[in-house]
Amino acid sequence: MADIVDRQTRSRMMSGIRGKDTKPEMVLRRALHARGFRYRLHGKGVPGRPDMILAKHRAVIFVHGCFWHRHEGCRYATTPATRPEFWAEKFAANVRRDRATCDALVADGWRVATIWECALRKPNQVTATCAALVSWLATGAPSIEIGEGDIRDTE
Repeated sequence: MADIVDRQTRSRMMSGIRGKDTKPEMVLRRALHARGFRYRLHGKGVPGRPDMILAKHRAVIFVHGCFWHRHEGCRYATTPATRPEFWAEKFAANVRRDRATCDALVADGWRVATIWECALRKPNQVTATCAALVSWLATGAPSIEIGEGDIRDTE
């Protein structure tokens, strides 16, 4: 299936996608801050430059987009019909990089939380995700991954 826009328009659209301060990231930051958590953003000295660093808990939080980071089994992790080989290679590289970053952080003694954007789409999901994250911080477990299927939707 051909793309519905020309190559230059697609390039402009894709270049507008942010890497920092995305809507899901901002929503989670507000929710954690409201619960009294303080954090640093995008720490340069930490492998992978996590979205949030909670030094007090020796924990880092990544807010991953389901499309770009390939949330397995998620309805938002679609593959474009044009240039599927390019996209498969790009997505595979993203997943490899994420895994290597997580391994490096764990080796350095950090605890790693991966929050998928699908878990932050509705206000009640944000509340449930934040509660799960706070619970994880209290337990001391080494890692957690929270997606839409991992939380209860109360609507």
